[in-house]
Amino acid sequence: MKIALLGYGKMGKEIEAIAIQRGHSIAVKVDESNAGTIAAEELKKAEVAIEFSTPHTVLENIEKCFFVQLPVVVGTTGWYDHFEAITEKCIQSNATLFYSSNFSLGVNVFFKVNSYLASIMNKYPDYEISMEEIHHIHKLDKPSGTAITLAKQVIEKVERKNKWSIDKKDPETLFIKDIREGEVPGTHILKYTSAIDDIEIMHKAHNRKGFALGAVLAAEFSFNKKGIFTMDDLLSI
Repeated sequence: MKIALLGYGKMGKEIEAIAIQRGHSIAVKVDESNAGTIAAEELKKAEVAIEFSTPHTVLENIEKCFFVQLPVVVGTTGWYDHFEAITEKCIQSNATLFYSSNFSLGVNVFFKVNSYLASIMNKYPDYEISMEEIHHIHKLDKPSGTAITLAKQVIEKVERKNKWSIDKKDPETLFIKDIREGEVPGTHILKYTSAIDDIEIMHKAHNRKGFALGAVLAAEFSFNKKGIFTMDDLLSI
């Protein structure tokens, strides 16, 4: 399979290494040096694209892939305000979009645990809920896309929470403490706190390899498919 890497930073290089290990080749590489000069037609050299660029360039990259009917796997976050428009355009274009706020197998299991725990804790209003997410200093969006997914799951299940915020602390808001330090690949902690005890779940990534492998698996899954897919489709969770 020939892959276009739209974003060739640390994550892009991890994806490249795993893709080659799995017998694929890299047909196109887009980074800061050539991002503005890559035409949509250039992407036709590839059979699938993996997008890990920036929140500022992701929408243009997705639309270029739709234009040339190139399946695109999107790991960049910070664009979900445009989610409805992008998914509608995907359907209208008969294109292929695979998106996830996190491609790690462990994180996607964590999503299921989080949702289940939240449904239980809805019955126990004495527990205050909070979240902490820690990432490397190069991450541009706050909070992380993974943190937003976790927060939305809690809000869906817990009646006493109706929104999330990285600033506000009030009874109806799920507060997310966002920390940027060092080269931390990603840690997410959900805490339920009462006067009696605490309940805490955590996912801590040790490196980027889990995310990169998941992205390559998603590209393999998307090859020769049409439609909109997520990690639930890939993992059958």
